[in-house]
Amino acid sequence: MLLIHCPYCEEERPELEFRHAGEAHIARPQNIAEILDEEFERYFFIRSNPKGIAFERWRHIHGCARFFNAVRDTVTDRLLVTYKTGEPKPDVASSTPSMAGPAE
Repeated sequence: MLLIHCPYCEEERPELEFRHAGEAHIARPQNIAEILDEEFERYFFIRSNPKGIAFERWRHIHGCARFFNAVRDTVTDRLLVTYKTGEPKPDVASSTPSMAGPAE
């Protein structure tokens, strides 16, 4: 089981208290009613789903109920860092993803 650090509660809690909410840093179009269908499809449905470092949104549903962002290595399923919504992406270039198996 993952232990996830909530940047608002400032404590680690078991993953059962959280829900994954998709890819982080997706900008909503300004005039969504006026964009082309292809642009709407890209905004609403298309996600990067990388192997390795991924920027994700999570929600602490059984705690503060707030959304926050996390950097997760999708190969090892390890969370590298969590940060508050609205903060810029952290520099994780110095973090080297492990090619080991999934976290236990």
